[in-house]
Amino acid sequence: MTIRLYNTLTKSKDVFVPLDRNNVRMYVCGPTVYDYAHIGNARPVIVFDVLFRLLRHTYGENHVKYVRNITDIDDKINARALERRGNRDILMALRELTEETQRVYLEDVTALGNLPPTYTPRATEHVAQMTQMIARLIAAGHAYVAGGHVLFDVSSKADYGKLARRSLVDMIAGARVDVAPYKKNAMDFVLWKPSDAQTPGWDSPWGFGRPGWHIECSAMADEYLGESFDIHGGGIDLVFPHHENEIAQSEGAHHNHPLATVWMHNGYLNVEGTKMSKSLGNFVTIRELLETEKFGGQRWSGVLLRLAMLMTHYRQPIDWTNSRLVEATIRLDGWMRSSRSVGVPERGQVPQNFLDAVNDDLNTTEALSILDSLASQSRSPSQRAPVDRADELAAAMVWIGIAKLEDFAEARAESQQLRDTIRAALTEMPKEAIAAAIAARNAARKAKDFKESDRIRDELLAKGIVLKDG
Repeated sequence: MTIRLYNTLTKSKDVFVPLDRNNVRMYVCGPTVYDYAHIGNARPVIVFDVLFRLLRHTYGENHVKYVRNITDIDDKINARALERRGNRDILMALRELTEETQRVYLEDVTALGNLPPTYTPRATEHVAQMTQMIARLIAAGHAYVAGGHVLFDVSSKADYGKLARRSLVDMIAGARVDVAPYKKNAMDFVLWKPSDAQTPGWDSPWGFGRPGWHIECSAMADEYLGESFDIHGGGIDLVFPHHENEIAQSEGAHHNHPLATVWMHNGYLNVEGTKMSKSLGNFVTIRELLETEKFGGQRWSGVLLRLAMLMTHYRQPIDWTNSRLVEATIRLDGWMRSSRSVGVPERGQVPQNFLDAVNDDLNTTEALSILDSLASQSRSPSQRAPVDRADELAAAMVWIGIAKLEDFAEARAESQQLRDTIRAALTEMPKEAIAAAIAARNAARKAKDFKESDRIRDELLAKGIVLKDG
């Protein structure tokens, strides 16, 4: 099978060729653990989990390494730890805060159906590796010490800006960063900075202090994957400056050897058409979606959130809406009912056209439409082997992480209960509910579940709402 991935570095969809097919390596930037993860944080976790599954399927489970770090050195973390410090050592307060937040994060992303990465390193446990890399950068002439800081000299890297496709001259001209008096260039970024008695810090050749954000990922990637590896991923917001700076410092420390061959980035996530913000009141965490009725008036299962995320191609922006979750509910319920009315599905073969879709730059929208088709075929008496189609459907659902073979009976009951809850909500018809009902009907029509589609249409008609299909 040929895997094709869109590479932000080349701006093209290229055939993926690993550096070593017996040691395929991927690094994805993980969370900053000072607060509960919001739904936008879930997107890269789910996207790169699908890629992790694809790589394991193609090259073998024992030949793929996946690193997703934990950022537990950050000024937001420091401020929160200082609030909670009391009479304790500041590093103890920091550790308590980040371990608690990390625990919730791991519980949440596991509930979304994600496999655990091969390694989940914490920044605080790799400060020695960071100081070693900084020392190499100074020795190579890529970094300098000034004003108690160590800074990367961007002018020392002729191709700085190659990932973001921005020239250094243009970046300096439009710089919105703090132009500290000790910087040689406005775009020079911090590798190490001093800490006072109220701020977590570590001893270093440059004094008591803490690392900058960018060096953390470079050092941890080097520790677990080596100087060069296959895939580096994260959200589109990380292209600049974080990933650009990772490239500069890693290549500077490793004689210009490429950090990663392929750079992949998922698109933004908005909530009900608006950028998510606490000030706008549309900020929603994974934990709230799973355990409260804050969004849409009900709780949502982890696999349903996963499905709703995968219904849009990973490089496209997502509008996270109640209608999207309703559509995902109807779709998942239809698949569950089609994958055999009773009992546990057999271990069917994952259909080749489903895998082909995922191989094509993780085209999950096409892959899910194939599940719709399998569901329709499994219900059709004209099909010669509907049971085989049902088992293929179940196998594909398991493969992409929206079902587990051992939990099918429980999952069917849960999806039906959620569907019934949504139906009950349609008895009162505010504008949002009408939109949700229309989305649910469209999902049913797409899945060729015409009985469900007609039922929703008739319910709306009984309330004086007429739908006309064009």
